[in-house]
Amino acid sequence: MKINPAYEVGDVVEIEVTPKDFGRIAAQTAKQVVTQRVREAERGIIYSEFIDREDDIMTGIVQRQDPRFIYVNLGKIEALLAQSEQMPNESYRPHDRIKVYITKVEKTTKGPQIFVSRTHPGLLKRLFEIEVPEIYDGTVEIRSVAREAGDRSKISVYTDRPEVDPVGACVGPKGTRVQAIVNELKGEKIDIVEWSDNPVTFVANALSPSKVLDVIVDEEEKSTTVIVPDYQLSLAIGKRGQNARLAAKLTGWKIDIKSESEARELGIYPREDSALITSDDQEDHFEMLEDDFE
Repeated sequence: MKINPAYEVGDVVEIEVTPKDFGRIAAQTAKQVVTQRVREAERGIIYSEFIDREDDIMTGIVQRQDPRFIYVNLGKIEALLAQSEQMPNESYRPHDRIKVYITKVEKTTKGPQIFVSRTHPGLLKRLFEIEVPEIYDGTVEIRSVAREAGDRSKISVYTDRPEVDPVGACVGPKGTRVQAIVNELKGEKIDIVEWSDNPVTFVANALSPSKVLDVIVDEEEKSTTVIVPDYQLSLAIGKRGQNARLAAKLTGWKIDIKSESEARELGIYPREDSALITSDDQEDHFEMLEDDFE
């Protein structure tokens, strides 16, 4: 093979090489193989990018809808929002911007598939991290979340710094922080309570906005009997048992609610060794929440 004498050692020489009998079909096959490899590489990049964002929140744009899914554009890929993951108090239209929680990223033969949710408790957790700087920097910690999407949620928060009010930090000045989250979730009511390692205090807090007179704990059964004033019984239980159900989910304890008069008849109230102390501040907080609840 003759090479131009002007070339020097180290120069790059481009030579076109056409294999013998390289016809149209061979060229087409080569093109398909190259295209397929490029597509696989692109899918691999998208998968590795989104697998790191599992359990995270993203803003997407609603593209279209079919009976099973809403397709949400996340930029490089469309995510699937299943009917069971959609909030009952929301309707979605094309071009709507919505925040979604990435629940699962799967590798399939057609490329990566991303499943998102609007009902997952993790969405509420991430929204608080965005809105509350104290949660983002770790000063305040979210310990548990109980959620009935679109209707009502409870969230327990804790800090080991005595100068910080964890509930106040989440509520924000004049309620601005929590209100931003309520607006994002289209009016879902949110109760923020203080976490405690003492089940008596934690269960009493979790049942807000109801006042609690006493909590009797059964460690073995991981259950509690909660005594509330007679006039607060329906508030403590909530509509269709919702308040009690969310409190049980939030604390991880079974909760049996009894009115004061019923507890007196059963001889379980009052108790001398009751560990529950409700401060005036806590009562004021309960009254504010009670007004909101009604």
